[in-house]
Amino acid sequence: MRQRHRKQLSLTPAAVTPHFPPAMANAGLQLLGYTLAFLGFLGLIASTAMAEWKMSSYAGDNIITAQAMYEGLWRSCVYQSTGQMQCKVYDSLLQLPGEVQAARGFMITSIFLCGVGLLVAAVGMKCTTCLSDEKEQKNKVAVAGGVLFIIAGVCALVATSWYGENIRKNFFDPFTPTNARYEFGKALYVGWGASALTLIGGIMLCCNCASKPAGKSYPPPRAAGRPGTDRV
Repeated sequence: MRQRHRKQLSLTPAAVTPHFPPAMANAGLQLLGYTLAFLGFLGLIASTAMAEWKMSSYAGDNIITAQAMYEGLWRSCVYQSTGQMQCKVYDSLLQLPGEVQAARGFMITSIFLCGVGLLVAAVGMKCTTCLSDEKEQKNKVAVAGGVLFIIAGVCALVATSWYGENIRKNFFDPFTPTNARYEFGKALYVGWGASALTLIGGIMLCCNCASKPAGKSYPPPRAAGRPGTDRV
């Protein structure tokens, strides 16, 4: 009786330990990756629409100005010290610098791919009922959505980094006048953060769905009988 009682006490902590099925954990990781990608999608839209891709810099200038100039992908704005703002939309596409045209193309492509990825990944996620009878096909669809997120994040990262590199070159160019130098604007930081969220969300979806499902468990083979014990 004492031995049985000791065995029951030793098994009590293991019985109290909570156990979560792998399917529930995978669904939670999928949902987290999808949420990060969705937040990145919103950040991509905000960054593309913002006018603060670069802002005027007066480093080393002794003249105190009463206005600040901002330039974005679609318009340029001037903020007065009185609080008034005047914006001008770019008239001609051909007159824009190469980095602005490239940033436009990459950001629009990134938003489009991320939007399509949200629709595709929603079909392949385990928390949805679409393709519930075809698990392998459902995982492939989720991986496809994750790949779209990764490509979208790379496109946004290329656009923001390329644009920022041109700002850096012009800033440190000795032939650039002081009043014509610009610094990084808020939109660049928003774009970098959005691209990071989109990349992380896509990687989480791909890594979670690409893992092989656990195979079926079979009973262990029976041990062969000892020689000489078979009945005749």
